[in-house]
Amino acid sequence: MNRMTKKQLKHQVIMGAREYGISTVLFRNTVGSKLGVNVTDMECLALLFFKGIATPTELSHHTGLSSGATTAMLDRLERAKLIKRSANPNDRRGVLITVEKNSVKTVGPMFASTRKAQDKLVGSYTETELEIITDFLNRFTAIWEQGRQELLKKHRRT
Repeated sequence: MNRMTKKQLKHQVIMGAREYGISTVLFRNTVGSKLGVNVTDMECLALLFFKGIATPTELSHHTGLSSGATTAMLDRLERAKLIKRSANPNDRRGVLITVEKNSVKTVGPMFASTRKAQDKLVGSYTETELEIITDFLNRFTAIWEQGRQELLKKHRRT
């Protein structure tokens, strides 16, 4: 069997990472479709699952939506019983957004088989390989975040 050159391997890694990103968006879009929300709504929901709690302003910054569009997004997520709005105890005019407790029962099963397969795949690597994979993903994520920050600075509205 012919071994790939470093150039070919680099290309394979970049393409694999690109396909991974596309696949996750398509998967979340399919889940969103089943829940009656769009892909931007799903990105917001994913952030809430990750953070646990956020303000509408934080979600607006994350999604790039205007405050009005963010409100419409939150209305859709609330109608779908996926999020809950609560008064912000630190700001009497503010609102905090959390994931509705029952939404875990709704959304979780849609991800269950994929999470199980991911766990099996990740478990097949050695500790050394997992350290390399973790390093790669952390550094790759940092590159995307740096690029995002540069674009925000360059194209900041004045």
